[in-house]
Amino acid sequence: MERGEALIRVERGRPDEVETAAVVAVLLALRADAGGEPEEPSAAEMRWWLKPDAYTAPDSWR
Repeated sequence: MERGEALIRVERGRPDEVETAAVVAVLLALRADAGGEPEEPSAAEMRWWLKPDAYTAPDSWR
C-alpha cells in the first residue's frame, strides 16, 4: 500500500496494528449495516397524528 493521506487519525494514545485493525473492522461493519433497508416505523411513530384523550386519570393504567 502506498503512503499517502491517512484515512484514520489517532487523537490520543499509540495503538498498535491490532488495535487499529479492530477499530477499522468495527467502523466498516457499522457502515455496511447503515446501507441496509430502512426499518419500518414503530406503531407510536405511525400514530403521531392521533390526538390524546382530553383527560387521563393519574392512577389509570395508561
